[in-house]
Amino acid sequence: MPRLHDSESGCMAVRARTGGFPGRPSRGLAFAGELLPIGTANKRGRLLSDGRRKAGGTAAEIPAEDLTTGSGAPLARERTLEQALGQHVRGIRRDLDLTVSDLASAAGISVGMLSKIENGLISPSLGTLQAISSVLNVPISTLFTSFEEKRDCSFVPAGGGVRIERRGTKVGHLYELLGHAVGGEVAVEPYLITLSEEAVPYTGFRHAGVEFIHMISGEVMYRHGERTYHLRPGDSLLFDSAATHGPEELLVRPMSYLSIIIYPRDSER
Repeated sequence: MPRLHDSESGCMAVRARTGGFPGRPSRGLAFAGELLPIGTANKRGRLLSDGRRKAGGTAAEIPAEDLTTGSGAPLARERTLEQALGQHVRGIRRDLDLTVSDLASAAGISVGMLSKIENGLISPSLGTLQAISSVLNVPISTLFTSFEEKRDCSFVPAGGGVRIERRGTKVGHLYELLGHAVGGEVAVEPYLITLSEEAVPYTGFRHAGVEFIHMISGEVMYRHGERTYHLRPGDSLLFDSAATHGPEELLVRPMSYLSIIIYPRDSER
């Protein structure tokens, strides 16, 4: 039986319903492989609700849920006008395959000034913006369009996913894209993956980012790096997807599971 959290492989497994493994409490929270009862004191007298625990004799802080965000995530930071403008200038420059030096020289400004503009550190004059927009061949007003950033949402009704081809398609793995991230620095790809009776194992997947898997039906021995995990309906797996991974033994078919892949957009280039 694999451990709940494997620091060497960068993988975390969560059992369905019990929240733990045999020999552990049936109701609790897991932190780095340690399962502690919810709302009760551990042996060292610390309450989980205090947001801290002891590890090796040293206090370690656990982020408490923020009532504003509804999670442990920090509040979304609003961009300043300078930051929005700078990011837009950088994006257009890169689309045109111009270096910082190329754009700065053509606009008649220093590389240092352009670098500060792109990083949102200074408020450039209208004359400087006019020079930059002329080199980029866009109206000066275009540089400000990204300031009013949209917070979009992707909705896919039941049965409305898009069938797409991925590497696993050749071995009988069916991919249904359930949505897409429409902006931001992080790309998110949620898939419903179905393996039919004719599907075959494949453990050669490897890509940037992290991946979350949640079993819906069937049963599989799923490999991540040097270890395998026995997944049944309701089980979950979260791992560093830079290591090779994939279904190694298809124990009960057909099977289906959710696969959510998250990676920085910079890795797309």
